[in-house]
Amino acid sequence: MMASRPEESFRVAVVGGGIGGLYCALSIHHHCKQFPLDIHVYEQASQYKEIGAGVGLGINAARLIHKIDLGDELNACAGYREGIWITFRKYNNGEEIFTVPVGDSGKVRQAPCARTDVLDILRTGIEKRGAATLHTKKACTRVEDVENGVRVHFADGTSDFANIVIGCDGIHSAVRNQFIADKPVNSGQYAYRAVIPIAELPSPWRFPTYSVMWAAKHKHFLTFPISRNTQLNVVAFVTASAEAAADVKESWTSVCDRQDVERDFAGFDESVQAIIRLMPEKPSKWRLNHRDPLEKWHYFDGRVILLGDAAHAMLPHLGAGAGQSIEDGWVLGRAMAEHLQQAHGMETLERCAQLYQDVRKTRAQKTQRTSRAAGDTYQMQTEDMIDKSFEECVPMMAERTRERMKWVWEEDLDEAYDKTRKGTAVNGSNSA
Repeated sequence: MMASRPEESFRVAVVGGGIGGLYCALSIHHHCKQFPLDIHVYEQASQYKEIGAGVGLGINAARLIHKIDLGDELNACAGYREGIWITFRKYNNGEEIFTVPVGDSGKVRQAPCARTDVLDILRTGIEKRGAATLHTKKACTRVEDVENGVRVHFADGTSDFANIVIGCDGIHSAVRNQFIADKPVNSGQYAYRAVIPIAELPSPWRFPTYSVMWAAKHKHFLTFPISRNTQLNVVAFVTASAEAAADVKESWTSVCDRQDVERDFAGFDESVQAIIRLMPEKPSKWRLNHRDPLEKWHYFDGRVILLGDAAHAMLPHLGAGAGQSIEDGWVLGRAMAEHLQQAHGMETLERCAQLYQDVRKTRAQKTQRTSRAAGDTYQMQTEDMIDKSFEECVPMMAERTRERMKWVWEEDLDEAYDKTRKGTAVNGSNSA
């Protein structure tokens, strides 16, 4: 065994060292640093490194990174959308469908980034602050309910004790799978991903931003800038039959021939063709899965809690998955601080975990549903669009997308937390 229970401190085990897990550790440290804490993060890989390309952190997520004093580092590595979230274009000629503006000139702004950059910011923040002990090669296999806590068991035969375990181990969460007998859901979609140098794009660039989506029936092609606008993140989505998508691996490391992209996006605008020619000969290709909504996010009387994709894995069409896991981490940090203070009725971990769930579940599950609806809208696959022509679908797509992002970006997490906590204190713990 790795360690026995430290009697002098409250021991936190964060299972999973991705963006959600590292932010969670930093949030708990930020909110609870006046208490004797011993936070450990267990990552199954041999190093803390995100596999993948870009991640779009919206205003809410960026604000929460600023709240833990890492905002300057985030802005330093982010791309600029030039005041535009996405300009939506017709697939065949690049003609504008509509453009969604966004404020990205202030200190707290949209932050499209390379995933590795975000992970490095969080990992470095933990190391500089001594916020947590980071472990690698620790794949959780199960958790065990023991006296006053939980024992976490790992694939290497070791185990460790914690007062609370936070499962941040993704869509295939071993922690979740111990309590819920469901499986990831095949969306019937797959996507190609690549990162290319912006300097190699055709000049002059035809559009007012590098954040562009070319929309067609059954597919769409998305780009946005990362790495201080030196790199372009490329994600190309295709709707296929569930059977066809099932043949594609659900893995960041799965690759294909560039000819596959050329074939799927033949007939798209010349700007798209130029981008495809700059993609590597073996771009990544992966199946898009998600999880059904989960009614209960905590177990063992609140000593095991799910966070991020383990609780609410979603499709990427709102660019909100990472942001939702960051929101989870912020709220859980606040709830844990009040539990440790024994304040506002948070005497037990069960109440702490339930408050976290009450604050986050409705919003996260709305994001799950809306992410799927957004993808169907972009690809003109909704029930009332699927049999219409592309030109008939264009105004419908524009109308449904213009206002969709406001609620994703504009939620005041602290206000929602305070309102929910007040209601819980008055009425007792809300139902799951």
